[in-house]
Amino acid sequence: MTWRWWKQPLQTLEECQARYGDMFTFRLPHEGTWVFVSDPEAVKQVFTGDPNLLHAGAANIVLLPLLGQHSVLLLDEPEHMVQRKLMLPPFHGKRMQAYREVMSRAAAEEIERWPTDAPVRARPRMQAVTLEVILRAVFGVDEGERLARLRGELRSTLDLPNNPRRAFFMVVLGPERLKRFPPFRRKVERVDRLLLEEIASRRQAEDLAERDDILSLLLQATHEDGRPMSDRELRDELMTLLVAGHETTATALSWAIELLARHPAELERLEADVAGADGAYLDAVIKETLRLRPVVALVLRKLVEPMEIGGRLLPAGVSVAPSIYLVHRNPDVYPEPARFRPERFLEQPAGTYTWIPFGGGVRRCLGGAFAEFEMSVVLRELVTRRSLRPAGDTPEHSVRSTITNVPSRGAEVIAASRPS
Repeated sequence: MTWRWWKQPLQTLEECQARYGDMFTFRLPHEGTWVFVSDPEAVKQVFTGDPNLLHAGAANIVLLPLLGQHSVLLLDEPEHMVQRKLMLPPFHGKRMQAYREVMSRAAAEEIERWPTDAPVRARPRMQAVTLEVILRAVFGVDEGERLARLRGELRSTLDLPNNPRRAFFMVVLGPERLKRFPPFRRKVERVDRLLLEEIASRRQAEDLAERDDILSLLLQATHEDGRPMSDRELRDELMTLLVAGHETTATALSWAIELLARHPAELERLEADVAGADGAYLDAVIKETLRLRPVVALVLRKLVEPMEIGGRLLPAGVSVAPSIYLVHRNPDVYPEPARFRPERFLEQPAGTYTWIPFGGGVRRCLGGAFAEFEMSVVLRELVTRRSLRPAGDTPEHSVRSTITNVPSRGAEVIAASRPS
């Protein structure tokens, strides 16, 4: 079961649901017991339950050696809420508008490098775009040697959790042994030096109060007692933003591109929507992409005490796993669930507990709105500049890339130049 879960997670979820219903159990080495739920009412129980009894940080402990102990992903109440409040302001709607030009320029520069009328794998190209957005929007680094050094080291380090073979090795070692593993430690230390240098340099910047990059905003944030964030806190949250915001958004964009290339009517409607500056259909395309091809298949909450979920009493120590993938494939909520049909989100808004690509409750992904905004800017640039069509006859299927579900051939499409 463990090997099958690692190799074919989505098929395994579907088979278990077909055999056992909307609630079933996995027992995995080093992970303990996972109880999957996909009924919307059970999902609501998890997302609205007492966060002091439903710990998410403990469920993400495998990321500790990379993210660090201050990461908002690894903390639980009340420490989680303290750190979350410090992290929220840069992701406010008005703040995000300041990053539009950064996103647009990064996307345009990358798209202009694509070959014309020849196959191109969209996923690595979108990884390049999202890394550039992070470097410019999060770090505020726009040019020169510092940008090149950060880009090189971060690209290498971010490949660790996104490379299935290396990630499997990380899981087998476990967080404590991984921290002591010399090759891993050396790689993280190189990145840490760069991040801490950037933090120290930015603390001395005379224009800190005028800057709008996320690092500068976090440097100005203070705890309730007036203390600024420490260097280690900043380092851990920067790594969290890198790991959580780079690969996930790149994967979502690559799925959107693959789906649009294979659905010419939907692509044509999107092109008209973008040209008319309405944006409603663009938003629907993004929501439908994240519904049909969620980047991650589940979220986890570890029970501190026994709790009744979905009509069953679960013991302390198990992890409850709302299955994003199965919730999004519920035919009672989404008729023809396997069909790419963006207009369903024009007919009915996304439900709080039935559209959950970013999780939910007090642990909902901090960068969810940022990711959707970035997707809208990048897709707008793409359909304005290129005309898409598939590079092969067979639609791509999901394959595991550690925790994300990515297109099997890298979202290979042909992107022709649009007529002037």
